[in-house]
Amino acid sequence: MKDIAIADVRTFVLLGHNGSGKTTLVDAILYRTGVNDRMGLVSAKSSMADFTEEEKERGFTLYTKPFNVLYTAGGERKIQMAFVDTPGVPDFYGQVILGTSVVESALIVVDATSGLQVGSSRGWKRCETLGIPRGVVVTGLDKENADFTKVLEEIRGAWGDKCIPLTVPGRNGVVEVLAGEPPVESKETIEGYKLSLMEAVAESDDQLLEKYLGGEELTTEELARGARGAFLRGKLVPVFACSPLKEAGIGELLEWIARIFPSPLDCPMKDGNGQPIDPKGPFCGYIWRTVNDPFIGQLTFMRVVAGQATADQELWNATKGERERISGFLEVNGKKQTVWTECRAGDLIAMAKLKKTGLGDVLLSAPGDAPVFPKLEFPMPVYSLAVRGRAPQDEDKIGTALQRLAEEDPTIQVRRDEDTHETILSGLGDMHLAVAVDRMKRRQNVEALTSVPKVPYKETVTGTGEGHYKHKKQTGGRGQYAEVYLRVSRLPSGETEWFEDAVVGGVIPGNFMPAVQKGLVEGMKQGTVAGYPVVNVKITVYDGSYHEVDSSEIAFKIAAARAFKDGMSKAKPVLLEPIMQVRIFVPDQFLGDVTGDINHRRGRIMGMGSEGGMQIITAEVPMAELFMYAAELRSMTGGRGSFEMVFSRYEIVPSNVAQKVIAEAAKTKQEEEE
Repeated sequence: MKDIAIADVRTFVLLGHNGSGKTTLVDAILYRTGVNDRMGLVSAKSSMADFTEEEKERGFTLYTKPFNVLYTAGGERKIQMAFVDTPGVPDFYGQVILGTSVVESALIVVDATSGLQVGSSRGWKRCETLGIPRGVVVTGLDKENADFTKVLEEIRGAWGDKCIPLTVPGRNGVVEVLAGEPPVESKETIEGYKLSLMEAVAESDDQLLEKYLGGEELTTEELARGARGAFLRGKLVPVFACSPLKEAGIGELLEWIARIFPSPLDCPMKDGNGQPIDPKGPFCGYIWRTVNDPFIGQLTFMRVVAGQATADQELWNATKGERERISGFLEVNGKKQTVWTECRAGDLIAMAKLKKTGLGDVLLSAPGDAPVFPKLEFPMPVYSLAVRGRAPQDEDKIGTALQRLAEEDPTIQVRRDEDTHETILSGLGDMHLAVAVDRMKRRQNVEALTSVPKVPYKETVTGTGEGHYKHKKQTGGRGQYAEVYLRVSRLPSGETEWFEDAVVGGVIPGNFMPAVQKGLVEGMKQGTVAGYPVVNVKITVYDGSYHEVDSSEIAFKIAAARAFKDGMSKAKPVLLEPIMQVRIFVPDQFLGDVTGDINHRRGRIMGMGSEGGMQIITAEVPMAELFMYAAELRSMTGGRGSFEMVFSRYEIVPSNVAQKVIAEAAKTKQEEEE
């Protein structure tokens, strides 16, 4: 830890679409501040930010990562900058949620040739949700066809006139809007930006407003000072021009971050009740990420919310109600790790090999009342794979590896489907799960086989059928005898009692009735249509017979199960499939393609609307049609579409589809028997 005052700490997050230049900007900052002795490059696989093997292979960011640098502002004032790089691929949006939860401000990165993309818009919306001030960095100005003015118009059209440039492209790098006499060729444009800045600054400061309304022009010093207040109040969204590969605009960007971005004192983190937590109060740390490092094991990342702590100190895990011994703190910049002896408010640091502390936990210096932080809301999984080991003995290893994945990434879910008997791995897209499976193999030496999950079909009846079975077996000595008559019908809506004992006269003794029920439960595990579980049926047992010597519980259990099969086959059985309620977010130009595709998937469009410049389609679609939808929607919309889904209900499968399902089930059963 450097001896830096809390007022001189800046924490911010980099947001933007994949390919917008976030990682290159990180590498340029690390190089400019001396953390790296050379400029890292994604293309050369030498980036300090994208350092994992998975990221090197794919060429883009997969994980949210913190960085710490020291910058000397104005040539004399030491500023500590703790910032977070986030992925731009929608499949990894959960990482964005983690990264934005522990900072005071944000920089949204926009490419000068691509302009605003879905990742940019999502980043802006996330900042609005959190209420944190944000700036915009336009990168890639050295690229062919780069057009700063055009991109700026697009930014202001989407996010308002409060988006005002503080640096603009020049012949030899970038030009400061407030720095002296502007170049002749851009004087008129820069004067216009300065006037816009003057208006934004005046609106956020009463003294400056009075001077401005009095017809006096604000000085450069007043504009620079007032820009900070306007930024903190959301009246100003500064726009910066930058060419990281040429190191153009990096110094100017860092100067403005030091000058106007908030410290923890300006924007203290808030608890679940919206109350600010005093950064100068007793020590409080929030665990925002955990990762299994292949070299040193478990790494736990903490944002220090308040106070300070020293190495070899025992902290109190207020979430778990247990003590945790801290051996030391680590400043993490990519693979480079530096040991700190203490940490204080505003720091983003890591701790190694904690035994009891996990994601979302709160650490204190001593037992006491801990702030309850807002629960992070993550998107629901929309893509799933069935996962199994290559051999039966691998199942335990697979289970442990999957659990570790879920602990590291809250958008990954692992569950056992009791209907299909498959282990299901779910996430935010095909790329998300491909990376997860790859990570298991690389870091835990566990190789998994994956497949499209089976649809958890069910069966029911639409009519009434009479069933009968007499179980009679004589093999010498005591035999087996039981006879059951029953009626199978549809369970009326709202009723829960599925079994009725209508036997009279003791033809089936009462002590055998529990065995009858057990037999029915066993029988309902596999229906008569395609062998799927049976639901929503009512079974009435009304007659039967028994033998004083040969009747037994097992005999009545067998007779009941067989009688149920007989009755169900006569009660007009049908196959049921799960129906999902889906909300799809797409730009206007893809609306027709997406709605047509929904109809092709046997879906029903229930409604349409718009939000944040996106069209929202609400539909009901069979689960069987959605397993690959994440990848297919991305392909249809050029990566700009997204969706969410929840289970709605079960519905009868159309006959033409049911025939295929039944045939496939019969084929599978035959293969298993062989």
